[in-house]
Parts: sequence; C-alpha cells; structure tokens
Amino acid sequence: MEYILETHNLEKKYGRFKVLSNLNMHIPKGSIYGLIGKNGAGKTTLIRIVCGLQKPTLGTYTLYGISNESRKIINARKRIGAIIESPSICLDMTAEDNLKEQYKVIGIPNFDNLHEILKLVRLDDTGKKTAKHFSLGMKQRLAIAIALVGNPDLLILDEPINGLDPEGIIEIRELILKLNKEKGITFLISSHYLDELSKIATCYGFIDKCRIVKEISSEELEQNFRKKTQINVNNVKECVKYLEENKIQYKVISDEIIDIYDKINISDFVIALSKRDCIVNNMQEKDESLENYYLNLIGGADNV
Repeated sequence: MEYILETHNLEKKYGRFKVLSNLNMHIPKGSIYGLIGKNGAGKTTLIRIVCGLQKPTLGTYTLYGISNESRKIINARKRIGAIIESPSICLDMTAEDNLKEQYKVIGIPNFDNLHEILKLVRLDDTGKKTAKHFSLGMKQRLAIAIALVGNPDLLILDEPINGLDPEGIIEIRELILKLNKEKGITFLISSHYLDELSKIATCYGFIDKCRIVKEISSEELEQNFRKKTQINVNNVKECVKYLEENKIQYKVISDEIIDIYDKINISDFVIALSKRDCIVNNMQEKDESLENYYLNLIGGADNV
C-alpha cells in the first residue's frame, strides 16, 4: 500500500512534559483518515509537526516518501493544504481577494484555477460581499478554498465542522467527499464529531496517551460493529443458563441487563425464559457506534 504520510516513533516534549510518544501513523494515498482522540491527546501538535510549524523532539516522518530530515521536505510540504485551529481569512476581503492573497503568499505568479476553486466550494457567486458577512459554513468553505491554492495532494483539517449548524456540516461533508472522489485528494481530519466523521472516513487512527493506539480501515471497523439486543430480566442467572445451553453469544452488563449478539426469535426466547421463572422486563435492539468503539478502546468514558 502506498502511504502519503508515515510517522516513525515520533516524540514531542516541552521540557519534561511529553505531548507525543513513539507515535506511528500511516495515511494511505487517496484515503480520508479520521484522527480521533480526546483534548490534550496530541492531535494538533502532530498536525503542526507534519506541516513544519514545529519540530519533533525525536523520531521522523515521511511525506510522499521524503524524510523530514531531507532538504527536499520543503518541496513535499508544498503539496499540503491545511486548516489548523482557526481559518486564516481576511474578513474585510472578498472570497476572490482572499484567494489572490494566498496565491501571492505561496509565490504563484498568476491566478490560474482561482475561479475553478471558488466554484468547487460554491463561493463563485459571492461577488463583492466581504468574508465578515459570510455564514460560518461559508467561511469554512473559504478556508478550504484557500488551502486548495497550489493544488495540494493532501488536505489537513483540524475540527472542520466545529460550531457549524446542520446545514453547514452537510456542506463541508459533501465538499470533502467531492474533493476526495473527483480530485483524488487525501484527507487527514481531526474531529470530535465522531458520528459525522464515520460518514466520510475510509480509515481511522485513535490517539490516546500521546500515541496511536489503533489504526483501522472503515471496512474492518464495520466488522467490529455488532448489532445487539439488550434485555432487562429479573433473573440473570437463569437467563445465562439458557444462553449457554443454546450457544448464544452474550455479555452480562449488570445484575439485570444482558447484551445478546446472536439473532434470536423474540417470541420463542421470551416464552422459553418464562418457563424458567425468568421474566423479560424490557428489550431493545441497538447498534454499536464509532463512539462506543473509541470508548471501549481507551478504557471507557471515565478516560475521556
């Protein structure tokens, strides 16, 4: 598999305080990589290092196969577009003028593809309207447009839907998918909105205690998501006996609650338990989620 970005035992320390430790990450070409972790886990520091805004204390990383220790890394970074923490937008300028400034900043002598970029992010009809009059969703799309100047192969987005309303979230989601599928752009996205991230990501990296604890593709993750039937009973002991005898997969959650992972005939199940003096008080079908997977991976909600 071809990787656009790889990190090798990356470490970052501020004095004695360690932010990253032995961090290894692999981002496949053409993927939408979701970076998931709680506040303080090191996500933004990792992004800043990859973008060349900070240097690692130890370890290395490669962009397009080029090591950060090579002089050629400067050229490799030119193939990155990024929005880190807050968008870099001049509020008193129009969308077009914001893009022109970015062309000048990165040293592109003409404004080729400027209008194509504005059309991509659906800001081509904003005319002389300045960015301070844009909605939050429009500002975020403008920030992505600025990051697209220079035709990057990799876009790094730090909390791209933070603060957006449902309509703005949908707009950003559709834009990311469009850029990924039509332009072949690889994405690294850090986000707390796990439900939304699960709708677009093709692979994930879970960061906890300064390191990547798990990398998994969306296909592998879906295989880990098991539908379950959660039941509340008055006699867990008898219920477990029945489940064991019939080789039904289950997990005891409490003195009253059991999760059942195999498909069951509800009527037959309830009748069979009633003959054992076990009454089913409540029954619910549930799907596991990305959030549940993450919480189980890091040891529960108490660790968030």
